[in-house]
Amino acid sequence: VQLQASGGGLVQPGGSLRLACSTSRTISGFYAVGWFRQAPGKEREFVATINWRGDSQYYSHSVKGRFTISRDNAKNTVYLQMNSLKPEDTAVYYCASSRYFSVSATQTDYDYWGQGTQVTVSS
Repeated sequence: VQLQASGGGLVQPGGSLRLACSTSRTISGFYAVGWFRQAPGKEREFVATINWRGDSQYYSHSVKGRFTISRDNAKNTVYLQMNSLKPEDTAVYYCASSRYFSVSATQTDYDYWGQGTQVTVSS
């Protein structure tokens, strides 16, 4: 199983980016997928997750209302639309595939991880 995160880059405060997570998992449509991030000198933290059907999402308090997670199971891809970006959103963003169908913010519930994509919010 491979996950590939893409779409990171440099953006000004208030700007937007859309991250994509593609997976080779043949039954990707049956597992929840989550996004996590790790800023320099900090522990990796939960950002957002979506269940296998795409009809249940859960967000961290810090991104709720600004970020939107979605998935296209036909394309084996999960997206993270990030709007109103702030400098404190700067981090390496990772996508991960869960062992379970339902949403979870617990990192140990995720068994496969992508390599990460850098998001830098700066003027």
